[in-house]
Formats: sequence, C-alpha cells, structure tokens
Amino acid sequence: MRKTILYIAMSLDGYIADVSGGVDWLAGEEQDAPGDSGYDEFVKHVDTVIMGRNTYHQIVTQLSPERWVYEGMKTYVLTHHLQENTEEIAFVNQPVVMLVEQLRKVSGRDIWICGGANLVKQLTDAEQIDVYHITIIPVLLGDGIRLFDKSARTIPLHLVESRQENGMLQCVYTRR
Repeated sequence: MRKTILYIAMSLDGYIADVSGGVDWLAGEEQDAPGDSGYDEFVKHVDTVIMGRNTYHQIVTQLSPERWVYEGMKTYVLTHHLQENTEEIAFVNQPVVMLVEQLRKVSGRDIWICGGANLVKQLTDAEQIDVYHITIIPVLLGDGIRLFDKSARTIPLHLVESRQENGMLQCVYTRR
C-alpha cells in the first residue's frame, strides 16, 4: 500500500510560515551552500502531491511563478475555489482524509503531503500520515503558522533517520 509522507520544513520553534505567510527564511546557515537537503532522493519515491490552496497559491505566485515545480507528479489542490484542471493538477473540493483513502487504493508510488497546516492537522488527527519527514531550519520566527496545532491525541513516533546539512536538521519518523 502507498505511504502518505509529510515532507515539510519548519522553523526551530515549529512554524511553517511567518506571520505574513512568508517562507523566505527557508534556508540553511549559508544561502548558496551546495546540496539539495535530500529532495532529489525523496521525489524518486513519490508520484502524487497533495496541498491546500494557500500552498498552491504561494508556489505559483512567489516560489516558482515561471514553471510548475512538480512536473511529472499528479498534484491535488484542496480548495473551495475550483479552477480548471490541467493534466498534472486537479483542483478538488472534498475532505483530504477521503482523498488520501481513495489514492491509497490506487497503485503508484508514495503520496506527498506538501502543506499546509490545516491539511496536516486533519490527516494527523485521522492517523493518515505514515512518515513524518521534517526539516528543521535554523531560525526562530517567534510567531506564524504552526505546523502542528493542538490535537486531542498523542501520536507516538519512532525516529528512523536523521541527518544534518548546512545547519538544517532532517528528521524522519514513522508512527509506532
């Protein structure tokens, strides 16, 4: 069965965006340091990306307005503001938990949960995330959009792997 993987970066104090929704702080200690933080290896194992509308909007307007960065992967954007689908991007208005359950039944590689925090909360609460691949960026934001909001449950995890690159700490956890 396909795994659902949360692959995301956060500040040391647990935020995925600053108070204005910005992510220009997403870098290690040196801006132009070599390496890709393991991204190229990670994307070899996924063929599906799920994200919320705010994450999608940030990608196409700020982070990569010239080209779609997830070429070759089917992307599902959860939104109430439906747009016309393309070959690679489907805009859907359904609960993310239901979408993940449907996609798990279809053969393919793993499913990447790209963001944002609302989708992560829904999937975490429903115990639908199999792997938490979190990169901790060496910055304290003080405020912003939290990766993990309050939850009614405790989810025990097992550290599978960790590595450091350019001051960033990458941690990979599975559910116990």
